Amino acid sequence: MITVLTGAGVSTGAGIPDFRGPDGVWTRHPERARLLEIDVFVGDRDARIEGWRDWAAHGAWSARPSPAHRALARLVAAGACDTILTQNIDGLHQAAGTPDDAVVEMHGRLATTTCLGCGLSLATREVLEVLPETPDPRCPYCGGLLKPDVVYFGEALRARDLERADRAARSCDTFVAVGTTLQVYPVAALAGTAVAAGASLVIVNASPTGYDRDASLVVREPIEEAVPRLVDEWLA
Repeated sequence: MITVLTGAGVSTGAGIPDFRGPDGVWTRHPERARLLEIDVFVGDRDARIEGWRDWAAHGAWSARPSPAHRALARLVAAGACDTILTQNIDGLHQAAGTPDDAVVEMHGRLATTTCLGCGLSLATREVLEVLPETPDPRCPYCGGLLKPDVVYFGEALRARDLERADRAARSCDTFVAVGTTLQVYPVAALAGTAVAAGASLVIVNASPTGYDRDASLVVREPIEEAVPRLVDEWLA
């Protein structure tokens, strides 16, 4: 069985800029990283307003799955992979046809929003619709702060996601890391967990990672070409 971990490099092929790459959002505008700090979000109204503007303009709303997303959906549909772990928040794996219950969104999702006060869940699109009149949106029931279900800096990843990811890493025969530098922990440690449990490690990424030395295969080709080719080989 194959477990796949995807990072921002999978979605850049769908037109969504990454954060830390050579032309990443934070590389060009490092000051914008603070907008994803939970303490800043809660305590600074101006930062919340600016952050919501950024979410409204995010590429996820118009992006379409890349060939890599579609190839991974084929891998799941064929029964060769039962879990895709993703650091992305854009929902493109599901849009490509991968069932929602096969995707673990380690860093949350942009599609939904939750009230920090009462826990009400809303579709983020509904919140974005009222931004012109309410740039600092509030819960319609309790008046609490609304926040996209994206894991901000200073927030913990969901325990159930970490537990499921750990099980998937320990139980697979092959662990495939695609489009990630494997630098953001604790998710990056899953590659080492899989290797320690006896899995082979495949890395598909344009730049070196800290786990390249543990990999049985490292692929530097463009992700949109490499992943469909690898999936064809695995399914053959």
